[in-house]
Amino acid sequence: MTIIGITGPTGAGKTTALGEIKKLGGAVIDCDQVYHELLESNFTLQSYLEDAFGPLRDESGSIDRKKLGTIVFGDRAKLEQLNAIAQRATVDRTHALVEQYQADGKTLVAIDAIGLLESQLKNQCTATVAVLAPPEVRVRRIMAREGISEEYAWSRVRAQKSDDYFQTGCDYTLFNDCAGAEEFAARSRALFESILRNNIQ
Repeated sequence: MTIIGITGPTGAGKTTALGEIKKLGGAVIDCDQVYHELLESNFTLQSYLEDAFGPLRDESGSIDRKKLGTIVFGDRAKLEQLNAIAQRATVDRTHALVEQYQADGKTLVAIDAIGLLESQLKNQCTATVAVLAPPEVRVRRIMAREGISEEYAWSRVRAQKSDDYFQTGCDYTLFNDCAGAEEFAARSRALFESILRNNIQ
């Protein structure tokens, strides 16, 4: 099985790149989605978060993700604390999903994780890829995608690690300076096909 780890800051174009993994017949594990599902269903994780950051429930009794974001995105120490708590639960679930896909006969899996390089997941990957884009482009994409203010979008961008961090830590870099999504999709597919060829040889 070929396992490609995809990482990079939010709004850089990882979704477009991952779409090419699916077109190649691969499965995609979105660690953000895994975390959000655990946030809804895993009471142990919920307790850890409230012990660390105080009451976080909204009117429905669920964890209010925007409230949690407001607490951590302006504070590096709190963000690192959140990442450590979330990572433990997410890594365990991701390992289980990879095993499930392998048992189902999948030969290609992508793990999409912002914290890939500082987690045990990196060691499970055949290759790691950083997806990067200019920060102002990322801000526009985040605002459009999530319906948040420019100020909040910039706080999200500034809270994340530098491009150098991702480039240095990964085997490959996909820089999204393309005129459109189709061009970036083609660039992504070419890289993934190269990785697959090298892994088969």
